[in-house]
Amino acid sequence: MKNIYFDNNATTKVAPEVVDAMTPFFKDYWGNPSSMHTFGGQVKEHVDTARGQVASLIGADPSEIIFTSCGTESDNMAIRGLAETVDTPPHIVTSKVEHPAVLAMAQHLTRKKGTLVELKVDSQGHLNLDELRDSITDDTTIVSLMWANNETGVIFPIDEIAEIVKAAGCIFHTDAVQAVGKIPIDVSKTPVDMLSLSGHKIHAPKGVGALYVRKGTKLNPLLWGGHQERGKRAGTENVPYIVGIGKACELAAAHIDEYDTKVRAMRDRLEAGILETCPDAVINGDCENRLSNTFSVGFKHVEGEAILLMLDDLGIAASSGSACTSGSLEPSHVLRALGVPFTYIHGSTRFSLSRYTTDADIDYALEKIPGVIERLREISPFSGEDAPTSPLSCKNCSSKSCR
Repeated sequence: MKNIYFDNNATTKVAPEVVDAMTPFFKDYWGNPSSMHTFGGQVKEHVDTARGQVASLIGADPSEIIFTSCGTESDNMAIRGLAETVDTPPHIVTSKVEHPAVLAMAQHLTRKKGTLVELKVDSQGHLNLDELRDSITDDTTIVSLMWANNETGVIFPIDEIAEIVKAAGCIFHTDAVQAVGKIPIDVSKTPVDMLSLSGHKIHAPKGVGALYVRKGTKLNPLLWGGHQERGKRAGTENVPYIVGIGKACELAAAHIDEYDTKVRAMRDRLEAGILETCPDAVINGDCENRLSNTFSVGFKHVEGEAILLMLDDLGIAASSGSACTSGSLEPSHVLRALGVPFTYIHGSTRFSLSRYTTDADIDYALEKIPGVIERLREISPFSGEDAPTSPLSCKNCSSKSCR
């Protein structure tokens, strides 16, 4: 059976070069980088090299990079760490389409006291920048807005947003987990104060990430203990994985142009082929200003869970806009924020490519996907003229809250 992977926004395969770079640190270089002896010193040199590789990819100084366990930790550290440096109740500005790592932390910090502003987006996934300006007050603790959306790929105008936030004298954090390695980023030119990234989105292993913190930005650590990461993140460094994310960042810089050429061309061909062969299919979000590897397509009157299962049987991996398969009864908060109609939201499927995607992968997918959608429409009770236009019970979970 074929193995076609279109779920790279969830995680990526580990690059062979990354595996090769990591391997010696499992068997030959086992020293603790904080130790004074040779075993530790030679390992510390490689940690420093990796820090420089991460910094280089985003135009930062190596001293501004803090290694973490993942993008979620980086997001949490940025928001909570900054909030804990002030004595007043937090006033946090974010958006309704942020990753849960941002939204959940912001909601947690403001649950008992403080203020949370969740900016709306329009049907294309765009922010109203006037609303952003009006939401920032003298009491605002932090503004946290993502660089690119993980579901739709829609890119926020971070340069303009950063200028607005800094003009208001506020701290700005961006979750750039999906953007890093796919579009050029240079924090020496874009005035963000903090930026989160994750290794497993750029062909490093799961379990390592980084947080960029601009010099002079106050930040309390999440983890207290040792002096590691200049006192900002206690705990012995995960050296093999740090070496891995460093190598992955080096490779991402070398291949970043491929995303705007090779990967974009394959994405566009897959998207156009699906829209041409599958009636009643629409793209969720802006079709232009988005990541070159991503698109989310809504199939009318088809259930996303069934799409994924049938595709998986054919050896094609994608992901759904609906969260039923992960145990939640609610569809994607991102697609709901965009106002995607009920008739499309449960059939929304995300396809995300990588530099390892091939034209043969696209050919196979275009051969199989139309038949899957046609078959599901044939058996769908919601495919006729009397199909519902408002939420009804989900066939899989039998809950009227599944909407």
